Amino acid sequence: MQTAEEWIGAFKPRPIYDYLKDTVDRFGDRPAVDFMGKVWTYGELGELVEKTAAGLKAMGVGPGVHVGLCLPNTPYYTIFYFAILKIGGTVANFNPLYVEREIAFQARDADVKIMVTMDLKMIYDKVEAVRLEKTYDKIIVCPMADCLPTIKKVLFSLFKRKEIASITWDAAHVPFSDLLTKGSHAEAANIDPANDIAVLQYTGGTTGVPKGAMLTHKNLAANLEQMRDVFCDARLGEEKVLCVLPFFHVFAMTVAQNLAVILGAEMVLQPRFELKAVLDVIGKKKVTLFPGVPTIFTAINNSPLTKNFDLTSIRLCLSGGAPLPVEVKEKFEAMTGCILVEGYGLTESSPVACVNPLDRNSRAGSIGRPVPGTMVKFVDIEDRTKEVGKGEKGEVCLYGPQIMKGYWKREDATADTIDADGYLHTGDVGYQEEDGFIYLVDRIKDLILCSGYNVYPRVIEEAIYLHEAVDETIVIAVPDEYRGQCPKAFVKLKEGKSLTEDELMEFLKGHLSKIELPSFVEFRSELPKTMVGKLSKKELVEEEAAKRAAAGA
Repeated sequence: MQTAEEWIGAFKPRPIYDYLKDTVDRFGDRPAVDFMGKVWTYGELGELVEKTAAGLKAMGVGPGVHVGLCLPNTPYYTIFYFAILKIGGTVANFNPLYVEREIAFQARDADVKIMVTMDLKMIYDKVEAVRLEKTYDKIIVCPMADCLPTIKKVLFSLFKRKEIASITWDAAHVPFSDLLTKGSHAEAANIDPANDIAVLQYTGGTTGVPKGAMLTHKNLAANLEQMRDVFCDARLGEEKVLCVLPFFHVFAMTVAQNLAVILGAEMVLQPRFELKAVLDVIGKKKVTLFPGVPTIFTAINNSPLTKNFDLTSIRLCLSGGAPLPVEVKEKFEAMTGCILVEGYGLTESSPVACVNPLDRNSRAGSIGRPVPGTMVKFVDIEDRTKEVGKGEKGEVCLYGPQIMKGYWKREDATADTIDADGYLHTGDVGYQEEDGFIYLVDRIKDLILCSGYNVYPRVIEEAIYLHEAVDETIVIAVPDEYRGQCPKAFVKLKEGKSLTEDELMEFLKGHLSKIELPSFVEFRSELPKTMVGKLSKKELVEEEAAKRAAAGA
């Protein structure tokens, strides 16, 4: 078996577009994307990527140009992702559920010049409002109807007119169809995989403040090759991958989209998680690979609808984003006959760092072993220079070719997160057994992992502070049986002001995405502070833990 050092020595970094080109050459006639019943082959996908790259190049996209993708899971995401990377541009991923101020902050921080989005009113209107603030220069608009099968396209046009945005077609707006008229081919950029940034992926890192992780072509290629090794039993040119996790999330980008490409697999796209639609598409399309988060597997396990669908085509499932409960794993495996294992990673590691074996030897409750080419050390929580021994609890630190180049425009944060030896300090506490399996026991950081998404307490706190009645607020994570964790807000009102929980929640709907809305709000006359006057989360976290312990006693 190869050591991590041997794997790293044998690894040859490549531009990410090369993987798509290889698959187009080898599996050009095989289905690449199925969206709502409309199918594109790899050959057709490759042709669209070429034309889109030519159109983007005519717009000035190339090395050093950052293009934002504010798209749900549609063929457009994959087309633009590979087209941008082919000509040397950088992808900046945006969550379409972001509110305007979140889009504006990230677009400015990432130096986005062009934004790609849909003609759906709920997304486009926010993207256009941010453009009007002169945040970026142009918007490329992709029509929803054009990626639907003929019948669904007609029905969408007839009955979903209210969902279509009203667009003023001026110099600042480029229709996707116009982009395709600039040429049939674009020369690939001369890319340095080790240094050229492929993706700016925003994350709270280990501090809870959103920052752009600079993921190079080498980082993403390494993680893709690592996933190829993990999925060594996958059948090239035969698998079907359920892509219900959003591609703008780094887990889905790598383990759904990019893995499907390297395997020559068919991507079965779902624009969002709707239980009945997901069950139906698994049964009809005979999905074989299923990357997900625990809340999705829990929903399938617990739904009375599940018994009406055939899920036995599923062979391999990888769960990430949050701890996978043992009972969820066992029930899902018994129901489908598949193998469901837990993995672990961070945005800063592209993202996968550890995975359980994709066989019956996985360990429930463990995040598995480091993926090939990855080294792990555990350091003392109080003294980061001191390593702890096997079986002892310490901060998990990762080293490997998938570790990010650093944080965009955040040298201090980079130096605080990646040590002098190149190890990424994760902010997670765990231990490793003698056989290599790793277990997480706690989190240093305040990041809330809600249904597999990173939710930042500071973002919620800033939104709460926008209400004129609020004096102070603290947001912490509390356990949630379905979502893993959810936000709870503690609020102190200004003297003489009144505010109810319903009123605050209604206010926050205009400032936060649905996943960020607090599940609980508690009003207090005072909030805990440190000796120097800073608001302190520690006491509230301890209080909540004590309440749960008392309730369970």
